[in-house]
Amino acid sequence: MSVQTICGIDLGSRSIKMALMQFQTESDSLEIKRLEKLDTIRFYREYGRKRDGKLVVNFEALGLPEIDSLVSTGYGRNTLELAGGEAIPELKAHVLGAIYQTGLNDFTLVDLGGQDSKIIQVRRGKMIDFLTNDKCAASSGRYLENMAAVLDLSIEELGHYADSPVELNSTCAVFGESELIGKIVEGFSLNELAAGVNATIVKRILPLLRSFDGELLVFTGGVAHNYAVTRLLQEGTGRRIIIPQEPQFNGAIGCCVKGRDLLMNYSD
Repeated sequence: MSVQTICGIDLGSRSIKMALMQFQTESDSLEIKRLEKLDTIRFYREYGRKRDGKLVVNFEALGLPEIDSLVSTGYGRNTLELAGGEAIPELKAHVLGAIYQTGLNDFTLVDLGGQDSKIIQVRRGKMIDFLTNDKCAASSGRYLENMAAVLDLSIEELGHYADSPVELNSTCAVFGESELIGKIVEGFSLNELAAGVNATIVKRILPLLRSFDGELLVFTGGVAHNYAVTRLLQEGTGRRIIIPQEPQFNGAIGCCVKGRDLLMNYSD
């Protein structure tokens, strides 16, 4: 049985996600073998160099085996293309990853990453509509990290608070810190403050979801690990929410799915 190795890399604004998957050509199966996340600055400093307008990655230093197919995607429009591989749009990578991880073909994808948010409507396995926000970090993981630091909580601890949220109205991540400090001075409890932070994320997403029909949401990105945001999103939409097994690696996994398709096309 022929086994080929595929590497998918999601070049995020704050972290690099890598997925290593094996494709068995005879059975047409694709299996995850390794997932790894690295700080973006560290990744570029230790493992990447720009040559001839492309990003050359030292896969040997990363401890990766010989790769048969390399596909990347990334944050924003100025992401470097990886040498020896193919780059695909970020939205496409996330759709392919969500379909692979859930086995679904009809859903609305809500991806809340480190610094941006994406809502994508998928019908019959194809993207038919989308909204993205990469201009402000207020509905992203960065916002949650900043607010958790103000409250002296870990990002994991913050995710436990959903009840009795204090109302926070600032739509800016920076001004949001000042507003949160003001609420602390007013004497609100830690539970109310932390729940208010989580509720604010959901409050910013709900208006965007109104233009996307369907009863099923697939929730990906690092924020999907936040239990409180997931619960508040479900309560706010009344829709069923599915979180894939690896929500933060969804884009990298989608790159591997594209890599498998490329290998199959080459063999035809």
